[in-house]
Amino acid sequence: MKFVAAPARLSTVSSTFEADFAARLHWSAEQDAAIEQRVADILADVQARGDAAVLEYTQRFDGLHAHGVAELELAAGELQAAFDGLPAAQREALMAAAARVRRYHEAQKKANGESWSYRDEDGTLLGQKVTPLDRVGIYVPGGKAAYPSSVLMNAIPAHVAGVGEIVMVVPTPQGAKNPLVLAAAHVAGVTRAFTIGGAQAVAALAYGTATVPKVDKITGPGNAYVASAKKRVFGTVGIDMIAGPSEILVLADGTTPPDWVAMDLFSQAEHDELAQSILLCPDAAYIEAVQAAIDRLLPGMPRAEIIAKSLTGRGALILTRDMEEACAISNRIAPEHLEVSSSDPHRWEPLLRHAGAIFLGAYTSESLGDYCAGPNHVLPTSGTARFSSPLGVYDFQKRSSLIEVSGQGAQTLGRIASVLAHGEGLQAHARAAEMRLTQD
Repeated sequence: MKFVAAPARLSTVSSTFEADFAARLHWSAEQDAAIEQRVADILADVQARGDAAVLEYTQRFDGLHAHGVAELELAAGELQAAFDGLPAAQREALMAAAARVRRYHEAQKKANGESWSYRDEDGTLLGQKVTPLDRVGIYVPGGKAAYPSSVLMNAIPAHVAGVGEIVMVVPTPQGAKNPLVLAAAHVAGVTRAFTIGGAQAVAALAYGTATVPKVDKITGPGNAYVASAKKRVFGTVGIDMIAGPSEILVLADGTTPPDWVAMDLFSQAEHDELAQSILLCPDAAYIEAVQAAIDRLLPGMPRAEIIAKSLTGRGALILTRDMEEACAISNRIAPEHLEVSSSDPHRWEPLLRHAGAIFLGAYTSESLGDYCAGPNHVLPTSGTARFSSPLGVYDFQKRSSLIEVSGQGAQTLGRIASVLAHGEGLQAHARAAEMRLTQD
């Protein structure tokens, strides 16, 4: 079967550009009402019945039949065995990727993840105490695809942060366990692992059951049911983000081989039909060359049908007046992945304010960031890079303010607090401060 990928062809000089651009970017994060209601029912059921409900939904959705949820927990030895059973090349690649991810997140922790304090002239101590979360849950997608890289990206920063217990949940439809996923859990320091998935896994982690421990925060991507469940349990536990379809934006000055850029666009389009791949370039002839490369390379791709639907439905090749305008449009999009495919990427990087991750230069394919460059691949989507950040060590830490007021300091602060508290009509607040004042 022949598949045709026809990204929208836009030009910023066109009178209809703004409308066409807005239509191409539009994606509703609203979930189908039926999914929302089904997820609400599952969460309530797991909260009420615990293990029994988790077991029932796992049997229904994943075809796993067990006498209890305890049978769905993987033994620590099974993770080690999965690692030992991998081909040498996979073991070495997994260890190399994990080492780079760990090194990056250790540097991140040293940069801004430590406690600090100082003393005023009067001896008052002020500061901040940074402590790790006690227990986190990481959701790893399973079923149609398996993502060992997601294990590394979620578990390693939690481990570096000092989280005491990391609980992994991963669906294994019909009992098919991916050894690379289990091996990654071993390498990344996962403490416990359960072969459950979907909204029921999120509920079990959020509320706890007789078998699955309640966690403090849940991270990791999933389908619409998982995203909806994470949104609903937020407040009971913390979550990383509500992720939408994957995105890539390529800023190209026309100096990178067109085949490279075409394949980079494919790399996100192959995720699913709703993924978005966009090229911004001021060179019309180069855009034509990229389209020709798309047409030539697509038939050889195993996921050609998905790529074609993604590029045709949500992709775009946009002709800009210049690279400065391309950077301005990129900031409006605030993409998850942003490639600056230029001979001088550092010329343009200062103009780029909003992106989950910025990949500089022609040799920096987005796929390297997905697996082994070091920075985290869990990134904000759907324009949320305007106010959100990649997953990191800081997501697995919390901060407590430290205040130790000296007797001398209480004389100054107490009078200030007294005035403000009386002004708010909170007399007990004022009296608590006043009682510590030295009487003249």
